[in-house]
Amino acid sequence: MAAAESCDNQTAINWAAITGVIATVSVFAIAQGLSYPLLSFILQRQGVSPAMIGLSAGMTPIGFIVSSPLIPALARRFGAGRTALICAALSALTLALVGLTYNVYAWFPLRFMIGVVTNPLYVLSEVWMIALAPPGRRGRIMGVYSTLISAGFAAGPLCLLFVGTEGWAPFLVGIAAFVVCGSCLAVVLPKLPKVDQTGHHVSVLGFMPLAALLLAAVIVAAGFEQSVLALLPVYGTHFDIAETRMSALLTVMIAGNIAMQVPLGLLAERLSAQVVRLGCVIATAAGCALLPLVITTPLVWPFLFVLGAVSYGIYTMTIIELGERFTGQALIAGNAAFSLMWGVGGIAMPPLAGGAMTLFGAPGLPVTLGAICLVLVVASVVALRGGLNSRRRVG
Repeated sequence: MAAAESCDNQTAINWAAITGVIATVSVFAIAQGLSYPLLSFILQRQGVSPAMIGLSAGMTPIGFIVSSPLIPALARRFGAGRTALICAALSALTLALVGLTYNVYAWFPLRFMIGVVTNPLYVLSEVWMIALAPPGRRGRIMGVYSTLISAGFAAGPLCLLFVGTEGWAPFLVGIAAFVVCGSCLAVVLPKLPKVDQTGHHVSVLGFMPLAALLLAAVIVAAGFEQSVLALLPVYGTHFDIAETRMSALLTVMIAGNIAMQVPLGLLAERLSAQVVRLGCVIATAAGCALLPLVITTPLVWPFLFVLGAVSYGIYTMTIIELGERFTGQALIAGNAAFSLMWGVGGIAMPPLAGGAMTLFGAPGLPVTLGAICLVLVVASVVALRGGLNSRRRVG
């Protein structure tokens, strides 16, 4: 009886911890989701070119790249919880400095710092979630996690519909979100597993050869998401679509993540995360091909809903696969490596797509993103067929 009660209590504590981590990272996502379109709209009003807007957006992923190798050491030295709390406070301060400067050149180092200080928050929250999710339910739990993060990102652009893109109001919303994020984390911290104290030390660079295809999938997922957040508003102007309508379209696209990550996670439990990831990449590539045909039609609303679901589903599946294969310090190193690759995708693809738009006009965005997705499709098919052939030989 005592053992049963202990098990029940542990289950309750785990669900409380899961809820707390999800609340923490969802509020954090509000600020992130708000900042990309907000700063793009401001720069566009100042007459900044699409290529420069893409370069500006790429500074945050550079911050991810620089900070990612430091996260495992910071977690060991200061503890994962303390590291995350400090980063929440620094994130609020940095966003306040962005609101004070209002200058494209000053924003380059500040957007870099946003990447540096928000990255550990995201990485450590994801590590806690993977560690808390029971293996048999990892697909659905990580689906819920991705869904609620997406809800936070959706709330960011949605806030712009109410507070606008001028003055201090949108910046204050983002600053308040970071403050609430730190408060939620402080409340739930005693319930979180000590993931920073288990397993052998693994560096980020040492982890990379262990999961090369997963890291490539993260690059594509990150590059697609950040290119769309930064450049879809610019793409819409080529078709004379108003700022408010583009903000709503971005919200609908992120809403696709909210609706579909749990079903995708359940599908991964039934099939495999690898197979579902391949399906998501194929659907994303097809979406890029169809975007120019639907952008000015009523079909754009359900179209972007589905495209948002499958494009972010690529990342959800990679996280599920990561949790299936790694634990402890290796899991922290793996999540940090994912974040580094997220930065690589974010720094490479928005400027690349923005440059293509500068050279070739609106078609540059979907053509660039679609071509990169097709490369991942080919690599994923080769890997999947190799795995099937290996299992046949073993049998």
